[in-house]
Amino acid sequence: MALLLRRTFLIAAKDLRAELRTKEAINASLSFSLVILLLFSFAFDPTSEEILNFSGGLLWIVFAFAGALILNRSFARELPNDCLDALIASPISSSALYLGKALANVLLLLGVEIVCLCVFGIFYNINWTVQLGPLVLVLVLGTWALTIIGTMFSALTVNLRLRELMLPTLVYPMLIPPLMSAMTLTSQLLSGAPLGPENFIWIRVLVAFDIIFTLLAFFLVDFVLVG
Repeated sequence: MALLLRRTFLIAAKDLRAELRTKEAINASLSFSLVILLLFSFAFDPTSEEILNFSGGLLWIVFAFAGALILNRSFARELPNDCLDALIASPISSSALYLGKALANVLLLLGVEIVCLCVFGIFYNINWTVQLGPLVLVLVLGTWALTIIGTMFSALTVNLRLRELMLPTLVYPMLIPPLMSAMTLTSQLLSGAPLGPENFIWIRVLVAFDIIFTLLAFFLVDFVLVG
């Protein structure tokens, strides 16, 4: 287990260094997210109380599309010079390779989400720090659900010519349960409602989804990467 964690962090650190050096995916996802938030700010009255009703949906739609841009680069950056084949043939296990890339994707996407939340609060006049602790919990659980599925399909579609189109087509239908949960919880938390028995069912859905699909990905990654 210690060896798996060490190799997982090694892969994650490698991917983070590569992305921070080129900034290809993070610049694209940030630019896309900010443009979408800006355009929608002209469509709605920022002083209206109705914004709180769809704030979670707007944010998670932005996060989902921004995540697709980051996830597309996860394995695609390994294609030049057959780096992906070298990684698969290395002593690093497929599980460590997959978990390392998933961890790097989570950290990159969380960084984009933090920037988006700050911009969202300014454009829509919403204080998103009212329920900061529960909101961070929802962001982490929802982002892990997005990346654990997205990283797997990124590996599955990496050699396809239309991988930029295929990845969201395959991923988004599977993400309906966690996205619905995250949207509902985010809207409630931004309106100031605390976590309680009436909305704790959505937390259970997120946790169950994360655990089940993390375990599935852990056991199926060999078939995806090696065949």
